[in-house]
Amino acid sequence: MLNNPNISSESTEKETLGHHEALYDRFVERTRKLFDLSQEKSKEAMEKAMNVAHQELSDAEEFSVEQGEAFKKFMRRDLEHIARYLRGKSKEAKEFFHPARLGAGALSSMAQLLKVTGLALQSLSQKTEDTLHYHTGEITSAGTLSCIECGQKIHIKHTSKIPPCPKCHTTKFLKGY
Repeated sequence: MLNNPNISSESTEKETLGHHEALYDRFVERTRKLFDLSQEKSKEAMEKAMNVAHQELSDAEEFSVEQGEAFKKFMRRDLEHIARYLRGKSKEAKEFFHPARLGAGALSSMAQLLKVTGLALQSLSQKTEDTLHYHTGEITSAGTLSCIECGQKIHIKHTSKIPPCPKCHTTKFLKGY
């Protein structure tokens, strides 16, 4: 049999990837269990559950502190993605989670989790959206700015300072490309 170093490195890479995915799943499951045990159901309680799960699993040397921080970031991102999806698909979500489709126990658990997660994700969503605001006097690259007050669009062709809105003279914009 030929000794091919590429095969063993590919196998090792796939095993490592599978290992990282399994660790993330363990982190999410531990966070969920800690959150379920918590009396408080809020964004802060979710963050606390993530921090405790991170600490427990890194203390047990299942992953490094850095991996745990990345897992927390991934989980926040995943929760935000779910919240956006559900906000955009609220009618479909209501039909999907209709009591006739789910058992009462599963529905109760899911409703509680979605309610708390929704509130936490709304807060994260608002913070994320706030970082997308651009203001008069700031420097920005090319793109389209939309006035938050009147919707007037300003097309920026190259890096420049943001002027006030030409229509209503306000100073706060959202950027698109």
